[in-house]
Amino acid sequence: MISFLNDYSQTAHDKVLSRLIEAGTRSYPGYGLDERSLRAARLIKKLIKQDADIHFMPGGTSCNKTVIAHALKPFEAVIAVKSGHINVHETGAVEASGHKILQIEGRDGKATPGEIIKILETHNNEHMVVPKMVYISNSTETGTIYAKAELEEIAKLCRENGMFLFLDGARLGAALTAAKNDLTLADIALLTDAFYIGGTKNGAMLGEAVVITNDKLKAGFRHSMKLNGAMLAKGFVVGMQFEALFEDGLFFRLAEKANQAAMKLRDGLLNRGIKFRYPVETNQIFVAFPAHIVDSLSRKYLFEIWEEVKDGAVIRLVTSWATKTNEIDAFLTDLDTVNK
Repeated sequence: MISFLNDYSQTAHDKVLSRLIEAGTRSYPGYGLDERSLRAARLIKKLIKQDADIHFMPGGTSCNKTVIAHALKPFEAVIAVKSGHINVHETGAVEASGHKILQIEGRDGKATPGEIIKILETHNNEHMVVPKMVYISNSTETGTIYAKAELEEIAKLCRENGMFLFLDGARLGAALTAAKNDLTLADIALLTDAFYIGGTKNGAMLGEAVVITNDKLKAGFRHSMKLNGAMLAKGFVVGMQFEALFEDGLFFRLAEKANQAAMKLRDGLLNRGIKFRYPVETNQIFVAFPAHIVDSLSRKYLFEIWEEVKDGAVIRLVTSWATKTNEIDAFLTDLDTVNK
């Protein structure tokens, strides 16, 4: 089977695997306090151009739950679009920490200032939760990206209203290497109070790097990591992977390869008159096909059924750093066969 199911099906990029193998049986201090993790943190700090706190954690859900639970008081809530990962794909992890998710519709997976303002206006007394954080993803769950102007507007709104801005960067590499992107890591660090850099979906075996820029959120964060089961005893395993990803730009090259593969697939679909559910800006493509095409393609290709529609389904096709040109060509050829 050829996989377009997700961008974390492969174990890890060869350089990342080599780094782990090279470590062999050497001993390191635990819990992310080793020299490999500290070096990886320094590499990230150089790119963000400020002295933020960097914490290496096992996965995206642990990052989201821990940051949100750490930042919010029990009566405070987080605003997120309906399609946001914390709202749809995390089994109530945020709610389990005691915090309500205030849903907004969003546009192509992105939060809009007008919707955030409406939440603020309607949560205006002591009998309601207090909106204290805006959660966004870049790239979003639908593969779209925030322009710098959009992020600046949301950041300004958050600061004017005493709210934290937290960016889920599970696919931040894809966002930063997208053709239309005008943001840098330094911009994101400047505009958000906390964000994380996803390794799991961009060449690492596992792991994400949480970046905390707001001094108000720094104190006690490691306690929150431990409390939420997000502190790895073998933290150096994640640290050395990020060291490999960031010491020579591998992180960005891998993300760019995933995007390039998606653009090749996008162009092939466009040439066949296929329309997309959302703008194709990164490595996720959403298309609606009749049921017989979905059934036929599923015999050879792995992909996610994103949404059931009349007489068919919207499927999600995800490319990664490991997607091969011949896999895309094969998909398009087979699509031609079943679409006659």
